[in-house]
This record gives sequence, structure tokens and C-alpha cells, in this order.
Amino acid sequence: MDNLLNELQKFGFSKYECQVYVGFLKNSPITGYEVSKRTGVPRSMIYQVLGKLLDKGAIFTIPSDPVKYIPLPAKDLIDRLRKEYEQSFDYLEKELTSLDSEQEADVIWRVKSDELVLKEIIELIERAQEELWISVWEPQVSIIKEFVDKRVEAGVKAFSVLFGAPETEIGLTYHHNYMALEIAKERTDGHLTIVARDNEEVIIANFSPNTVAWAVKTKDPALVLVATEYIRHDIMYGEIAKAFGSEKVDHLWKNNIDLTHIVTGKRFKYK
Repeated sequence: MDNLLNELQKFGFSKYECQVYVGFLKNSPITGYEVSKRTGVPRSMIYQVLGKLLDKGAIFTIPSDPVKYIPLPAKDLIDRLRKEYEQSFDYLEKELTSLDSEQEADVIWRVKSDELVLKEIIELIERAQEELWISVWEPQVSIIKEFVDKRVEAGVKAFSVLFGAPETEIGLTYHHNYMALEIAKERTDGHLTIVARDNEEVIIANFSPNTVAWAVKTKDPALVLVATEYIRHDIMYGEIAKAFGSEKVDHLWKNNIDLTHIVTGKRFKYK
């Protein structure tokens, strides 16, 4: 019952109004005094509540002595509320969007917490119309996969780099298996995750066991470009390593102090 009352309150009814309306659905016609007793609404408030429900057309009076009340049938009330709120949304969409000023392209939104970051990632994926560029780690792969698959089914091209999840495919998939995952994880202090769409928007996130997840989201064309190029280069690096052998690639950077710093973020050879 609490859930029902809570939902009805979302449509402009007070708690007491909800209780009285539901009370009438269960028992009617009855007097204000009777509905007060059955619902627990204070007698000092009942006629004020009845007046508001009458104004809303949610109940009607039956001429009698004393006056009794009956509710508008539930289906009719729901149909009326649905129509009213659809009209309100149509009006707001028209009027607010006409007032909405163009936001600067370089606005950066910051998000924190695993739940909110994943929500933003999923919503960005669902907005994709032409292509997606994705770099994601195994713990997050299983969460976003179904949403990416739906966009692929809709004709969106998806290019993904997966850290771990060797058996998983998301669009055109490349697995980051040419270098120990611990190196990338240590350098970024977590699971750096990037999703870009349509050359228009990007979210850059980091999931870490040591801190709360964070992300930045933006339509800034420079950051969208940099993020997309990062994924392109990661894919190409992986394919080069596959073609020439990961041992040769490892030998190249592990024996060059500058490349070691570039790969690991440390000014010494990685051991």
C-alpha cells in the first residue's frame, strides 16, 4: 500500500488525498466522517482533503443527508492523469527547448561513483547513431556488452579494445593481450575506460579498487579526437605486436629507458 500511495503522490496528490481516494475505491459511497475513520486521516483535516479531491475531479458527491462521496473510477483517473501529463510534457518540450541556449562545446561534466559512471557510459552508448570507439576492462565488459550489441544490431559500427575478457566480442574487437595488464593498471591506478560516439561525445572513466570511480564527459571536439585516436593507436599497436611478435616488442621497450618510461610511467626499466 505504501508503494501505491507513493506513486500516486508523484501526480500531485498529497498523502492524505491519496489515502482518502483509495479509501473511497475500497468503500463507497460513504460520508466524510466514515472515510476519516477508515483511512486514519484526522477529522480536523478530512473536509479540506475532500475539497481538494473534489476540485481535482477525483471524487464526486451524492445528494444525501449527510452528504456521501464516490470516487472517479480508477481507470478514468489514470487516463485523465496520463493525458494531462502528456500534454504537459509536450508543452515543456516545446517551450523549454526554445529557451535552451546553446551550451559551450568545451563544457566538461564530472561524475563520481561506480553506479553513476556506468549509467553515463550506458546512456552515451545508447545515443550512438553511427559509430562507437570503446576501451574497457573485463569487470565492466559484461555490464555494457548488451547495450553495445543492441547498437550494433541497429547498424552502429563498434570498435573495441578489451582488457581481459578473452572470450568476449563487442563489435569489431581487439584484445589487449600483447602486454601484461598489470602494467596498464598500475600506470593508470585502475581500469581506464573510454567510450566515444559519432565523433561528437566522449566519456573517460577510471574504475579503481582504491578509490571511488570517476569520469569526465564532454562534447569538446579536441578531447573527443584525442580519446578516439588513443583507441585507434591502441588497436594498431596491438596488431603490430601480433604481426611481429610480442617478444620483439617487449625487447624494444624494455631495453630502452625512455620507452620504458613511456610504457610504464617510471624512469627505470620495468622488471
